[in-house]
Amino acid sequence: MDAVSASLDDLPLRSDLRGQMPYGAPQAPLPVALNVNENTHPVPEEVADDILDSVAHALREVNRYPDREFTALREGFADYLGHGLTADHIWAGNGSNEVLQHLLQAFGGPGRTAFGFAPTYSMYPLLTRGTGAEYVSGTRGVDYTLSAESAAEQIADAAPDVTFLCAPNNPTGTPLGVDVIEAVYDATDGIVIVDEAYQEFAPRDSRSALTLLPGRERLVVSRTMSKAFAFAGARVGYLAADPALIDALRLVRLPYHLSALTQAAATAALRHAPEMLAMVDEIVGQRDRISATLDALGYHPYESWTNFVLFSDVDDPAATWQALYEQGVLIRDIGLPRSLRVTAGTEAESTAFLDALASLGPGGAHGVTEERG
Repeated sequence: MDAVSASLDDLPLRSDLRGQMPYGAPQAPLPVALNVNENTHPVPEEVADDILDSVAHALREVNRYPDREFTALREGFADYLGHGLTADHIWAGNGSNEVLQHLLQAFGGPGRTAFGFAPTYSMYPLLTRGTGAEYVSGTRGVDYTLSAESAAEQIADAAPDVTFLCAPNNPTGTPLGVDVIEAVYDATDGIVIVDEAYQEFAPRDSRSALTLLPGRERLVVSRTMSKAFAFAGARVGYLAADPALIDALRLVRLPYHLSALTQAAATAALRHAPEMLAMVDEIVGQRDRISATLDALGYHPYESWTNFVLFSDVDDPAATWQALYEQGVLIRDIGLPRSLRVTAGTEAESTAFLDALASLGPGGAHGVTEERG
């Protein structure tokens, strides 16, 4: 085509989307990529073989629509989560972002508001605006923690229709106590979503929000297979909630939204949950090693119950990010002052990051460079 391409300004885009930026994290073919909190361990070979067999079997009937209710997968998630949950309490989608989008489509939308405590997961405002609702940001303490009293006061003042609680929080790694969840739930008549994408990396004796579900029909606990299950490329997220809330999500989902191949792969992976989760302890060990080494290098690592570490006291985050990039190490500049975030990878990957950072000297690289994070 010889004609000049149009720009967004030439299109009848919704006014509330003008000037907005899409989600984006650098994807670069570097030897050590530790910027998007992936599980960098490969799926164990024996598990991969079973997944392949299950997908191959599903292919034989791929000419037919998949099970619209993805019954076997919901049963698998219920068994995995425990806490007396059944398939009726479970919903799933193509990644936890789609699950959150379903919730906003059902309980958000034009004329309604969603609320989150900044800094938190960057997709919350994007998903909210994409469904026509308004996003409102609350605040955290100086160490990114959130007290029950402060959270409840902010929610009572804002009166949102949907509240996001990221537990543990992304991008800070901060734990969130069940007392905060209870206080927020009692302070609102709206939907409360507890995003437990990183729950498997929390201490084993920590309480999940799943324990709060009985008797709380407006409470939702969302999870993902991307992190602990090393399934980021498969795009499978899910949630647990009261069966009535699950019925509400059926009103907004697209027909047959989970493909037969996705259902087969995820169901097979859940059959091997112990093997898939065996790498979690190793990742937690590398996370704690990274935190300890960062502290020894003069940085300030924040407490993390996730598979990543946020650290501050970086003199020039953009320059440090660029210097690591040039050494083949990709981490994340998330825009917090004097801070960077790194995913805990394999032992070799974590060592490569720590060695590269140490080579930059105290405070990291200095000087003004183009920000690439």
